Amino acid sequence: MPPLSFDPDAAARGGALRAQIRASNFNGNTSGAAADLVQANLVILPQADAADFLLYCQRNPRPCPLLAVGSVGDPALPTLGHDIDLRSDLPRYRVWRHGELVAEPTDVRELWRDDLVAFAIGCSFSFEWALGEAGIRLRHQQRGCNVAMYRSNIATAAAGRFAGPLVVSMRPMKAADAIRAVQITSRFPAVHGAPVHLGDPGLIGIANLAAPDYGDAVELMADELPVFWACGVTPQAALAQARPDFCITHAPGSMLVTDLRNPQLAAF
Repeated sequence: MPPLSFDPDAAARGGALRAQIRASNFNGNTSGAAADLVQANLVILPQADAADFLLYCQRNPRPCPLLAVGSVGDPALPTLGHDIDLRSDLPRYRVWRHGELVAEPTDVRELWRDDLVAFAIGCSFSFEWALGEAGIRLRHQQRGCNVAMYRSNIATAAAGRFAGPLVVSMRPMKAADAIRAVQITSRFPAVHGAPVHLGDPGLIGIANLAAPDYGDAVELMADELPVFWACGVTPQAALAQARPDFCITHAPGSMLVTDLRNPQLAAF
């Protein structure tokens, strides 16, 4: 993706929200926070694992669309925003050791190492802004909870020791809204693009919509169908299977808010 410039107003708002997070004054779900700004999933790995993970993202662009890759040992991502500090600018992190989740801190400065490489991956919270602009209301936002996410039976393309199931996020919609959502999100491949499945969840290995693997369940009304998008939590399933010695990710729903505006990511 070519470098994108920062709108001064967007940069000011992105920086202000990150400053609140850095000061522990914001620790909630970032869905709807600075809604027109691009948000990103985060994976941080030792340099020894970075090449294979980069290849994994390149082979799986729907769940893992790369927005930026950091320099070794550098917690900044200057192509995504001014003064970003990945050690403190997300509301909550997940720390993994040998594939096991061991902590969910709000700051990882004490864990930072000189060999770490950061990957920022596109997030569906960005295309949710586009859906909202079109008048499509999302139930998890109305209820103030996280989006529902599920491990599917769709396999991702392996790279080195990184492999695993495609994780999908689900939003209930009436048929007319679902059709419009396909059209809208197709314009944003950098944040997962169009849905990967609509309708019967059993066809992609999901037995019970009321029991998501990540996030919060939302009710599916009788006149609605479930619409599924590839999800940036997919790398966490791959990390759990690969079992690297150490890695850091975002906690589901707690994203990096950048200085870019969502319309800048539109492909057409």
